[in-house]
Amino acid sequence: MSWIKDNKFAAILGGATLLGAIVLIYIGMIYHGRYATALENYLGAAEDVGGFEKIPLYPSLANRAGKTKALNEYRTAIAAMEGAYDKFRPKELKNVTPQSFTDHAKTANEEVVKAFEAAGAKLPEVAEGFFLGFETYTKGLAREEATGLLDYQLGATKELLLALAKATPSRLQNLYRPKFPEEDGEKWQANANDAARSFPLELTFRGPERSLREFLSTIVKSPNYFFVVRTVRIMNEKSSAPNAKDAKFEAPPTAPGAAAKAADPFGGFTLPADEPVAQAPAATPAPAKPAPAKPAAVPAPVKPAAVPAPAKPGAVPAPVKPAVAAVLPKPVAAPVAAAPVAAAPVDTSRILNRVLGNEELEVFLHIDVLEFLPVKALPVVPTSQP
Repeated sequence: MSWIKDNKFAAILGGATLLGAIVLIYIGMIYHGRYATALENYLGAAEDVGGFEKIPLYPSLANRAGKTKALNEYRTAIAAMEGAYDKFRPKELKNVTPQSFTDHAKTANEEVVKAFEAAGAKLPEVAEGFFLGFETYTKGLAREEATGLLDYQLGATKELLLALAKATPSRLQNLYRPKFPEEDGEKWQANANDAARSFPLELTFRGPERSLREFLSTIVKSPNYFFVVRTVRIMNEKSSAPNAKDAKFEAPPTAPGAAAKAADPFGGFTLPADEPVAQAPAATPAPAKPAPAKPAAVPAPVKPAAVPAPAKPGAVPAPVKPAVAAVLPKPVAAPVAAAPVAAAPVDTSRILNRVLGNEELEVFLHIDVLEFLPVKALPVVPTSQP
């Protein structure tokens, strides 16, 4: 204690120094922990950034410029596509009076019926009478607020059925048009990203394969309406596949004498032993065939006759019978071959037509008529991004 009293300044300085050292050590320990944590976080973030820089779409300045360019090109393409469908986008669907719509439907129905009659095709049998799928309005009038959409759908249905009649099917079996909400006084709810509204139609018809091809080729080229075929079901007239019994060809007519000529193995050449024997007249009956004679007995050998003695002078020799000349058969001339008869043409198209689609098809189609909605403004692409 005497030393502290005698050296107060040195004691105070030493105490202050010790206290400062303790405080510095404490502060250093605290900030060292914070530094270690910050360093660890930095190293982790640097590692993540290094991984992100390796991906294709890292938000670098170059990639940001490329993305802006791609968005502008996409915007231009969307605008061009909107222009391509402008002809299918009705400018304004104006409602008409219910009676005017009924008159339009009657006129369109008469035109379709005449087209099917001219093509020889039958229309479906409906209890209320065929009316292009609008049979509900044969007994009552439509709502005036729905006549604009109904008139638009009526025009599309008329064009669709006229194209089918032109393809000459054999029969229109069914036509179904479901109602849309406005017909019942309700409101149609569109989604945020809808670009068009669809009006579905379902039809079933029978006809050859050609009718289906021509019908589809016509509706996809329509200048007034955009038809989309959603579902197709095609069934053959016969459920079983062709077999060998179906290959029935018409046989050509047989020429006279062709059967006998086919049975002759020598091709028409006549041999001497095959000479035809002259037949007796039809009025004289043929003689009875004699019984076969028994074989004659072999004669015994004859002794040589004695040489006659020379005749006496003045004797007349006996007359000798002249030998009969052998009659040889007269050669028969070969018959002249008749000119070949040209074979009638054979109809080989029956099985070929079956394979190529000669049978009728039963076709079911679900077709949507699209009404393109007004164009929506696209978001503006910013020139720079943070």
